[in-house]
Amino acid sequence: MNRVRNRSWFMIVFLLTLVGGMCFFLWEYANKAPTWVVQRGSPHVYENSNVGSARVVDPEGIVLLDTTQGRVYAENSGLRQAMLHYLGDRNGFIRPGALTHHMEHLTGYDRFNGVYGHDRETGELTLTISARVQVAALNAMAGRKGTIAVYNYKTGQILCAVSTPTFDPDNVPDIAGDTTGIYEGVYLNRFLQSTYPPGSIFKIVTTAAALECVDGIEDMRFSCTGEYFVGGGRVTCERAHGQLSLKTAFAQSCNCSYAQIALLIGAEQMEAYVEKYAILDAVSFDGLTGVTGNYDLEDAGKLGLAWSAIGQYTDLINPAAYLRFLGAVAGGGSGAEPYLVEKATLAGETTYQAQTVATERILSSELAQTLRELMANNVQTVYGAGNFAGLSVCAKSGTSELGGGLKPNAMFAGFVTDSSYPLAFIVVVENGGYGASTCVPILSQVLQQCKDVLDGR
Repeated sequence: MNRVRNRSWFMIVFLLTLVGGMCFFLWEYANKAPTWVVQRGSPHVYENSNVGSARVVDPEGIVLLDTTQGRVYAENSGLRQAMLHYLGDRNGFIRPGALTHHMEHLTGYDRFNGVYGHDRETGELTLTISARVQVAALNAMAGRKGTIAVYNYKTGQILCAVSTPTFDPDNVPDIAGDTTGIYEGVYLNRFLQSTYPPGSIFKIVTTAAALECVDGIEDMRFSCTGEYFVGGGRVTCERAHGQLSLKTAFAQSCNCSYAQIALLIGAEQMEAYVEKYAILDAVSFDGLTGVTGNYDLEDAGKLGLAWSAIGQYTDLINPAAYLRFLGAVAGGGSGAEPYLVEKATLAGETTYQAQTVATERILSSELAQTLRELMANNVQTVYGAGNFAGLSVCAKSGTSELGGGLKPNAMFAGFVTDSSYPLAFIVVVENGGYGASTCVPILSQVLQQCKDVLDGR
């Protein structure tokens, strides 16, 4: 009798477990089947590890990639190279992250018919990147390594985000056998996956912190003799600037003045403001994720603090994250989160539509306005207002020293304040030398193309 009872309980437990497992599976299927079917490697969606049956276009409808019959890239070689880090290569060394991320919106699927439209309908993904601007940016870089990116700080749309070096996926060079170094880091998207010592573009951050926490900073004067001794070492300038206000120190990019400003702010507050401005936070959008930056003053001392405020020491910024910060300054303290994919359509229906997402407010509107005025003064007195396609530009240059006998990186960052062209930008040219002289000609070409695109020309 006990044996029968034990067997009965065993069967009851077994059946309950079986029913519970089936219920769990059905619940998972009901909620997650659309995600399962587009997992990488699915034979319904992928062909040889590449996405099948989808088309990627720019805002003007220019076809960037068509996978309906193999993997067909744009006709223009320059455009193929400019878009490589977003559309991927044939061998899967560079993944088309946004396309993969949005496959659920590009594949005709329901829970009863499965992938019902895959063989008959082609999903279309529209990017925010303009083919014309992207090619202009690639041409302006002229084979130099680095990145240039422009985005609309009111909407979040990325107009261009070129990463170099690159290559033509329809004419792949011998990268493994290259001994010149021109393809070093070619699989890396420098806009999202690289960090750089910011050099003097970081003085935008230091200026914001000083305006927030140092009373009367705009009325103070700082002395520059070409060198400033602090913490057992020295900070140097290219020349003796004499007596400077915050405004002129910012425009002249005076290291000695900013060393003194850093001491007024203090290490604890510098770290707090860097965190508040979200400069180190990784940017993520459309299945793409950037990397975090670095700002650490734990063992810096006064000398390290001084150099960190100038954008050296151990400072590292990611271009995408810094671009978002610039958008917040341009937007009056809060900008828009950047994004790459505008919409997805299938069989004439919109299956995904991007929405503008505002960043958290990191600055007061008054502080943002003061920064804009200071950065506009930089352009008017140093860089030349006539160099930017007739646009009202606010900017800061940077020349980030690398040590080891390497030529410094050239940096340039800022935004346009014209209401019809709400654009923030960042230019990085590795081993490019002086920031303004190297980057301004590049940016000028790209902004002109942005203006033409936004004007519908």
